[in-house]
Amino acid sequence: MLYYLIQYLEETLHPPGFQVIEFITVRATLAAITALVISMVIGQRIIEWLKRKQLGEEVRTGLHAGVVDHSHKRGTPTMGGIIIISAIGISTILWGDLAEIYVWLILVATVWMGAFGFADDYIKTVRKDKAGLAPKIKIVGQVGLGLIVGSVLYFHPQFADVRSITDLPLFRNWHFDYDFLEPLFRVDLGWATFIPVTVFIVTATSNAVNLTDGLDGLAAGVTAIVALGLVALCYISGHSGLSEYLGVMYLSGASELTVFAAAMVAACLGFLWFNSYPASVFMGDTGALALGAAVATTSLMVKKELLLPLLCAVFFMETISVIAQTSYFRYTRRKTGQGRRILRMAPLHHHYEAAGMHEVKIVTRFWLVTVITVLATILSLRIR
Repeated sequence: MLYYLIQYLEETLHPPGFQVIEFITVRATLAAITALVISMVIGQRIIEWLKRKQLGEEVRTGLHAGVVDHSHKRGTPTMGGIIIISAIGISTILWGDLAEIYVWLILVATVWMGAFGFADDYIKTVRKDKAGLAPKIKIVGQVGLGLIVGSVLYFHPQFADVRSITDLPLFRNWHFDYDFLEPLFRVDLGWATFIPVTVFIVTATSNAVNLTDGLDGLAAGVTAIVALGLVALCYISGHSGLSEYLGVMYLSGASELTVFAAAMVAACLGFLWFNSYPASVFMGDTGALALGAAVATTSLMVKKELLLPLLCAVFFMETISVIAQTSYFRYTRRKTGQGRRILRMAPLHHHYEAAGMHEVKIVTRFWLVTVITVLATILSLRIR
């Protein structure tokens, strides 16, 4: 909205310097500053409101059978994802080009999963039901969002030229076509592959961020670093010169996602002001599911979803650790009658915590790993 107001003033009054608002780098910077200020200004007020409503976290207690003791965190306000979503949404609306489908789709994805996460947190904290939102309903929300995102990206006219193709990592000017069955059947079947893949990516990524949200500052810090990588990917994809130089797909309008990604970086950093150890608030499913959906949808829109395992390596490892732990336990219980574990505890961050490592050290090291993998993701565009 501010973007349009300043644009109008520039066109009618021609004040000096106002033309810089056309530069995506300027608006992305302004969005980041706005998101940081919003998250830090409203953050304390929201935390106080959550405390008054007694919307605190319920945690497991005791230190036995590999279960770490988080009893000191009991009662810490949750639903802090409201801070993150508010900061991202307001900043993007203020500084983004609302005429672009990219902006609306990413906002819908973030708010959609944030709403399902909020429902889960509400049931846990207000109704005191530790089970939270029924898993089937949560899956319906994730699959529903995947269907929306996949359908828009495939059938909307703006994506007609690139709807079934995506950038292939490590290969310059090479693309993978989801419509690989078309030569065989002589009919467009790309949607039958692309939409299910989109559903899987949205579901998996939102769950992965949710699994990572187990230590103070872990999910927020990792997401902030990943979002910084997305800033680069969005800017490159929407810049004709850079995309041609690096041999990646040029997507007109995708540069507007730079504004959103920059706001996401700053919103997560602002949230860390309150969420770093010892945390004054947790993001809860409200924030974790929303951020996961935002990361997945952004990568899909800029055709970089095949880079997600590297870009989001920490989220990927956390998910794999849970799958490996549960699968091995069930297998050994079926074979021997007694389930065995690969890790002391899953997800992975709890394994290190159960081994005696302080959570601050775990969080810091996971941040550093993410910095390395994000840099590797950006460098992979250049070594093609």
